[in-house]
Amino acid sequence: MQSDVKVRLMAFTPSPDGIVAAAAGLCYSASSVEDLIDRFKGEKEQRESFIKKLRASGHLSPFEHVSFTFAVEGISRACSHQLVRHRIASYSQQSQRYVSMKEPGYVVPASVKKDERALSLFEEAIQKAHEAYKALAELGVPLEDARYVLPNAWETKIVVTMNARELHHFFSLRLCRRAQWEIRNLARLMLSEVRQVAPGIFDVAGPSCVTKGKCEETKPCGKPYSSMEDLLCWE
Repeated sequence: MQSDVKVRLMAFTPSPDGIVAAAAGLCYSASSVEDLIDRFKGEKEQRESFIKKLRASGHLSPFEHVSFTFAVEGISRACSHQLVRHRIASYSQQSQRYVSMKEPGYVVPASVKKDERALSLFEEAIQKAHEAYKALAELGVPLEDARYVLPNAWETKIVVTMNARELHHFFSLRLCRRAQWEIRNLARLMLSEVRQVAPGIFDVAGPSCVTKGKCEETKPCGKPYSSMEDLLCWE
């Protein structure tokens, strides 16, 4: 069964924009934390303007005080291997040691889907790998060893928690057009989720062509995003 990526924002720090603004405001004010929280709670424009200045100045430590937890389904092991390289995060992933892969679930790249012969070869390889997996398990081979024959395309599920600063870093790398297509689509869905609950923090996010108006890659893709709307369009 071919899998489609799904992202759900499970939990997040309440009033994330207000928390970031209050934490940063404490650095520049003699007011109490309570006063700062009250001040920014009802002043949306002032709060978002202040957060924008924080981003522009590089004062990002206040962004570390808020976190976001995502449930992710339908990505491949190839994608999750890239995801967990982001070390300032917490992960809980479905284990192939303890969960039997009874039914084949896998991700098919678009480059494979568009070619009938390529798709046939791909799905044949998936089927053979799954049959070998089941046969090994039936022979008494532990699941943790039988899983060795499963491909990178195999579907996985994972819960991810990142703070807002790390999310900005994640989006800056993984939303670049030079990033691999699957993790780019995952990052796009994650950004769409957090923008709904923290519009000030994630008003602008992504690669430097969007956040700074210029590409800072050594080898530019040649197709910079023109806006946040362009960035968030599904590919």
